[in-house]
Amino acid sequence: MQTFNSSEPIISISNLDYYFGKNQLRKQVLFNINLEINAGEIVIMTGPSGSGKTTLLTLVGGLRSFQSGSLRILGKELCGASARQLTQVRRSNGYIFQAHNLHESLTVIQNVRMSLELHPKISPEEMLARSKEILEVLGLGERLNYYPDSLSGGQKQRVAVARALVSKPKLILADEPTAALDKKSGRDVVELMQKLAKEQGCTILLVTHDNRILDIADRLIYMEDGYLIRSNVNSDIYSPTP
Repeated sequence: MQTFNSSEPIISISNLDYYFGKNQLRKQVLFNINLEINAGEIVIMTGPSGSGKTTLLTLVGGLRSFQSGSLRILGKELCGASARQLTQVRRSNGYIFQAHNLHESLTVIQNVRMSLELHPKISPEEMLARSKEILEVLGLGERLNYYPDSLSGGQKQRVAVARALVSKPKLILADEPTAALDKKSGRDVVELMQKLAKEQGCTILLVTHDNRILDIADRLIYMEDGYLIRSNVNSDIYSPTP
């Protein structure tokens, strides 16, 4: 059985190619991706629409299978992994998407608690306590029993952040988490993600077109036409405007 060595990168990708379709419709969309992301890093992936960012994120998250190259997450190889193995990978990650994907028929605290129900070793009492605690940290302590249609866009996205972080995953994957938010709400959400991730010691890989949040990253990755063009320490290429 594979175990994860904490000195290894959280994400290790080597010579990864990926194709959509089969036979004559087969089209390559990722080309020879090589990347390592270490524990505790916040990495933002940018680039034009259609450059392969979301495809790569879904591969890292175990949301797609593939057969070419190597992709290791927390020491587990995903190339050629079975459906069951990919499900196990998905359960160990936290996900935040552009659409908050909250269940409208559930309250705020019920939406967050759902994430913990995938972990049978956590008691119902602890599920409730942890859900309440993280929602209070995110400023939603007075809205535990509200339904999503009573919340603003920023509040809904904070619930989505709480749901992703409540199980204390080692890896958070975020796809355009600020795209539907105004400047202040978007900034608030990513700063809360940054703060909680640092406190919990987890790694974040975030896809965005939002140049206003690039400064939260430790490192920026730029993709174009399916290629990873560059990966730089943030301070090398970005300096916030005073």
